Amino acid sequence: MTKRMDDKVVLVTGGASRPGLGAAIGERLAAEGAIVVLTDIDLPGVEETAALIRAKGGNASAAKHDVALQEDWDSVVTALLADHGRLDVLVNNAGILDVAGMGSDRAVGALRSQFEVNVAGSFIGTQVAVRAMRKSGGGSIVNMSSVAGLVGFRGSASYAASKGAVKMFSKSVALEVAAENIRVNTVHPGIIRTNMQDQGAETNSDNYDAIEAAIPVGRLGEPEDIANCVLFLASDESTYVTGAEFIVDGGYTAQ
Repeated sequence: MTKRMDDKVVLVTGGASRPGLGAAIGERLAAEGAIVVLTDIDLPGVEETAALIRAKGGNASAAKHDVALQEDWDSVVTALLADHGRLDVLVNNAGILDVAGMGSDRAVGALRSQFEVNVAGSFIGTQVAVRAMRKSGGGSIVNMSSVAGLVGFRGSASYAASKGAVKMFSKSVALEVAAENIRVNTVHPGIIRTNMQDQGAETNSDNYDAIEAAIPVGRLGEPEDIANCVLFLASDESTYVTGAEFIVDGGYTAQ
């Protein structure tokens, strides 16, 4: 039976953390027939994620990758093209969360580090992917933003700034490459049950308790909720969708 991602070659960054969005996305796309290359700065962790996907019958491999480094992007994509011949989908998922309020001595450092990974990492990856996709007639790029890139969150100014930047550069690139059959969209998760979210809850507990209590559907999201949205954007079901933002937040930003 034909699957939604049969034989599509997919690169997913930030795949080591479990529970995490990258791992869930890799597993979901592989279950639909994709050839998945997972990357992360944590090589043992991402190799374990790939092994778990293979144990379930999926096609997955792993590579070490610092998304903030141009040379790592060039190396990873060159190897992927040598192995598989093309890149159909890039999911720029890798990111960091440093909750440092404006009154913190770390505020400027947090801003710089999050822009290096969350913004520059996604920007470089998008650029490298566009070059690869041009050679094979098109593709889909999914850049992971956040609801913090849409509305304000107390204590998260630098993180919110980085995720807002991801949204806006993605829209601009989408316009630049639309005629080349390359789609660029963003996904904006709400409060999802991941290791990163646990970190944020620990360092910003008062604000996170209030945020969680305000989710209209009455629960935290699961990584699979995000993976399902990414599956749509990665598949041929979304060929008329580009420059758009997809909010998966249990209704939080509808208020």
